[in-house]
Amino acid sequence: MLLNEGREKFLKYMDTIDRSLETIVGYGKDLKQFGMYLSRKYNCEPYVEDVTSTDIEGFLMYLKEERNNAPASRSRNLYTLRSFFSWAYKKEIVKRDVALSVENIKLQQKERVCLRDEEVEELLGVIKHPLINLTVRTLYMTGLRISECLNLTLDTVDLDNKVIHVIAGKGNKDRLVPICDKLYPYLKNYLENDRPNVATNNFFANTKTGKLSSQYMNRELAAATKKLGWSKKVTCHILRHSFATHLVDENVNLVQVQKLLGHSSLKVTSIYTHSNIDKLKSAVNVF
Repeated sequence: MLLNEGREKFLKYMDTIDRSLETIVGYGKDLKQFGMYLSRKYNCEPYVEDVTSTDIEGFLMYLKEERNNAPASRSRNLYTLRSFFSWAYKKEIVKRDVALSVENIKLQQKERVCLRDEEVEELLGVIKHPLINLTVRTLYMTGLRISECLNLTLDTVDLDNKVIHVIAGKGNKDRLVPICDKLYPYLKNYLENDRPNVATNNFFANTKTGKLSSQYMNRELAAATKKLGWSKKVTCHILRHSFATHLVDENVNLVQVQKLLGHSSLKVTSIYTHSNIDKLKSAVNVF
């Protein structure tokens, strides 16, 4: 079976088991890039059953040396290929799962950047675009993923009951996120006075396209941090991490943090918790 044909069948299978659209699109891009790599390598269209573990290792090396992909990106590509070849093996398209013998990508565990309340206020102070400002505030005060935030609609933001309905989040899971008292007046004012009259159901809507993009949001955050003279890199995901860290610092139960973030397990949630340097100094000074 041609790899392109196998890719299309695999993506249809992913859809039948209710994987999220974002996951399916991501898998599709990874597999397309792998297929293009093999086509250049062998100067022909690759077949699924002809792929070897050496091909996968060569692709990962190509991503590292020629595409300059970070370890996390290469690890995600390997995860995609493992999912694909596991499916192909179960469907008896291949005689063995060649991805199983490929070593994991070693990921360096870095302490995540976290913003304190006062730093978020500083950040908001230099973001003059009202819609960007409100979206940044919402990300920090809800812990939503940027994709979840930008996919919110007029129907899923329930101001009457002060709750956000996240529909088909990561893992295609739905969840409810309460709107805190501090955020509520900003969202209410936006909806009643500032939201443009455009033909879209998107909650966060601009006049030009009717929506925002994650790339644009991260560019605006980069511009804001540069204006402040910060060396730390602030992204939409850092706002989510800061939300989680703030809750843990306030002794919110980890299970509740897990539910708010939409994590499938506490193990994932624990990654978002960390001790800041001041707390570590306090810890060693007990002697």
